[in-house]
Amino acid sequence: MRIPDLLEALRAEYGDLQWWPADTAFEVMVGAVLTQNTSWTNVEKALDNLRAIGALSPEGLMALDPEELAERIRPSGYFNVKADRLRHLLRFLEASGGVEGLTALETAELRSALLGVKGVGPETADDIVLYAFDRPVFVVDAYTRRLFERLEVPQAQAPYDQLRGHVETELGPDVAALNDLHALIVEHGKERCRPRPRCEGCPLRDHCSHPDTRGNP
Repeated sequence: MRIPDLLEALRAEYGDLQWWPADTAFEVMVGAVLTQNTSWTNVEKALDNLRAIGALSPEGLMALDPEELAERIRPSGYFNVKADRLRHLLRFLEASGGVEGLTALETAELRSALLGVKGVGPETADDIVLYAFDRPVFVVDAYTRRLFERLEVPQAQAPYDQLRGHVETELGPDVAALNDLHALIVEHGKERCRPRPRCEGCPLRDHCSHPDTRGNP
């Protein structure tokens, strides 16, 4: 299945998801760290804890001692590890001239700089590059690989950057399309394309190799 066709099928099914749910680029950056290995529902609880004390800003987070920061983000899981990662991200942000300084970087340079921050891997970096800075990159996650495997996309198990590059080539430098596709794949992965999928009524069933798509319409 071609990537543009996949995007259109998912858009027809789920509509405009208005993702990423954040008011500022900095909130996207924090959320990208907190969402590692957990659901967005848990991230929202952690973000709400930070908002409640007026700490959802670079200055606010830096003012918290490590123990309080960890406690505030406890709902996101791995809270001590994530508190440490957030502090590394804050130091990086300060050294880079804040969001404004990072905005001035070319996309490849921005991505490379983020990958140099402790605790920021390719998926987290691309979340930030795409959703905080509106750059044309695609975010590869576990939902993507599962869906692409079932759709028999040849690059489904390719290295991260190879799969990312395949999608970017097919969609072109279209930030809105790359944004939508990742959000829609996540939604589809939660609603239907689970480890044990819900195939009845799936808009992709005619293209899917999973055994449950065969037989009953």
